Amino acid sequence: MPAKNPRINVVLGNLLYENLRLLAEKDNVSLSAKVRDLLKDALEVQEDIALSEFAQKREKSWNDSKALTHDDVWL
Repeated sequence: MPAKNPRINVVLGNLLYENLRLLAEKDNVSLSAKVRDLLKDALEVQEDIALSEFAQKREKSWNDSKALTHDDVWL
């Protein structure tokens, strides 16, 4: 029977594996759950970095004279 969720295999060095095992044990979760949660956190950080870079580019092109006022937008 196929797995419900997609799966991947990852090869880890001994030290990384042991650190991961200790984190999972500390949090009383499986290795798989710990890897999943850490990966989700890492992806959120990458998204934050990308959005920050996008915002910085937008800030550089900001022109107060071309900006709409609150009343222009909402009234």
